[in-house]
Amino acid sequence: MAKIVRRPSRIATVLASVSVLYLIATLLPPRSLAPKLHESYTYVESSFDWSSLPQRHPIPESDITSLPKGTPLDLPNIQFAFKADRSAPGRARTQTLANQREEVRDAFLKSWTSYKERAWMYDELAPVSGEGKNTFGGWAATLVDALDALWIMDLKTEFYDAVGAVAVIDWNDTSETACNFFETTIRHLGGLLSAYDLSGEEVVLRKAVELGDMLYAAFDTPNRMPPFWFDFGKAKEGTLRPGTHDPAASVTSSCLEFTRLAQLTGEDKYYDAIDRITRLLDRTQNATKLPGMWPTFFDMENMDLVHDDSFTLGALADSLYELLPKMYALLGGLEPVYGKLYRDAMDTVKKHLLFRPMLPHQDDILFSGNVHVGGDSDVNLQPEGQHLACFVGERGKPQCSLNYTLRSRENPKPLSNLPMAIPATEFHIGMLGVGGKLLGIAEHVQLGEKITRGCVWAYEAMPTGIMPEIFGLIPCPSLEGCRWDEEAWAARGDQSLRKGFQNARDPRYLLRPEAIESVFLMYRITGDPEYQDMAWRMFRAIRAATETELAFSAIADVTASGPTEKLDSMESFWMSETLKYFYLTFSPPDLISLDEYVLNTEAHPLRRP
Repeated sequence: MAKIVRRPSRIATVLASVSVLYLIATLLPPRSLAPKLHESYTYVESSFDWSSLPQRHPIPESDITSLPKGTPLDLPNIQFAFKADRSAPGRARTQTLANQREEVRDAFLKSWTSYKERAWMYDELAPVSGEGKNTFGGWAATLVDALDALWIMDLKTEFYDAVGAVAVIDWNDTSETACNFFETTIRHLGGLLSAYDLSGEEVVLRKAVELGDMLYAAFDTPNRMPPFWFDFGKAKEGTLRPGTHDPAASVTSSCLEFTRLAQLTGEDKYYDAIDRITRLLDRTQNATKLPGMWPTFFDMENMDLVHDDSFTLGALADSLYELLPKMYALLGGLEPVYGKLYRDAMDTVKKHLLFRPMLPHQDDILFSGNVHVGGDSDVNLQPEGQHLACFVGERGKPQCSLNYTLRSRENPKPLSNLPMAIPATEFHIGMLGVGGKLLGIAEHVQLGEKITRGCVWAYEAMPTGIMPEIFGLIPCPSLEGCRWDEEAWAARGDQSLRKGFQNARDPRYLLRPEAIESVFLMYRITGDPEYQDMAWRMFRAIRAATETELAFSAIADVTASGPTEKLDSMESFWMSETLKYFYLTFSPPDLISLDEYVLNTEAHPLRRP
């Protein structure tokens, strides 16, 4: 009898234990998403400790600006309020998106596998010849840049292999005498911080702090403004100086990374460094030749941001504007200056830079051009678009003086034989969508949609289905549109291209992400599935035109019919940005929600407070 009494007690105990285990299993995050901390990594500290370098132009402790204090504001949601569609058509679409997502993942894996087999620890893989090459200091740019993409695509084995490689990077081990401050910040520092925010791997954060301390030395100049090129020797000697003719974007666009580094480490010095640049932007915004915007080039040594007469949302100035609403979000709305700078800049952009092209069917699309302000204060619009400009919707690139030695993202060596309009950096239309949602400006979201649709139109207008690097358009007198003028087209247009184009002055495609980034952001902001359909057409076109035996390559001419000429170049942003944005476009919207993360200009998600 006693046995009969005890049996129910055991059963109850077992059932209770099973219930507890079930609750634990269901409440814990899935294994693929939970932080996995490895203690077996071989960690190699950099052979030079930049944090020990005395500052030659130190800031008194009492003068260091700290991160804004207080509870983050309850900011408006950026993302659309998505709801699950459990109908039969909804389930079918979900499966279609899963298949499309898998094809993007396959393209990423093909690129990653070839990089790992043929160019491991080099900055880039040459996707035709299969050689490794160093273009950004030799610090494994592709590997570091792709860390978060590996995590997002649930390639965890590859992620942890890459983290092990990151653990032995020596920032002092390079054959170069200087690095591009902007590119190293957005690719390497941004990539490491994002990988930490997603995975919780302490090894990655340690490497980020090492690199952050090195890059922080770029601010140790007489006026605390950073240079375009961070010269290691001069920094160690204390003789580093800012430039007198630097691209606006490259010396102002490290704010997200340094702010996130300050948030993670509690070291206000990183935030203070970028806050000084922000205050300079605030003081000069309405004193330029086009009040509201800043010019393309800055004299940072003399802190002169007002005398240049060229203005653009495209190359060389792009991310300056892009990061304004993103900083507002990353700081939880506690620093209002970023909202103010964004609003004033976009008022000027709408008035002077946006244009609607003259088209046979009066397509309601917009592009962003470049402006030159003459000696008589006349504002002259150059209605030229570029792939880089798809970051804004479609922005053109500025006219650049060839006596300025520029390096492009795909070639860090001096450029000597490129056309006058030189793409060098990026920006994106998502700025208008993100800024419009955060600050409650509905018109900005509408403008963003029109510019994004302009990007897609330019893609689908070309024989390859891909937009050229640089192209000319015939503008309407106003944003309201205009009738098609066949005579004007015959006189000014390129008859070999679709009606509306003046030219495809630089017909290359360099695997750039700007257009798909805009499509991704507008999908997440509006919830319109048409953007996913656009993205799929874009992906298929890019894959067909750029795929090689090993990976994917930049191509010479998107206007050509038939097989494309491959340029044997695959920059790190192909995996870090382009394929990541395609993957996220076809993914459930809670994967890297825009209400939880801010994406830097290299598509690295940084966690919002």
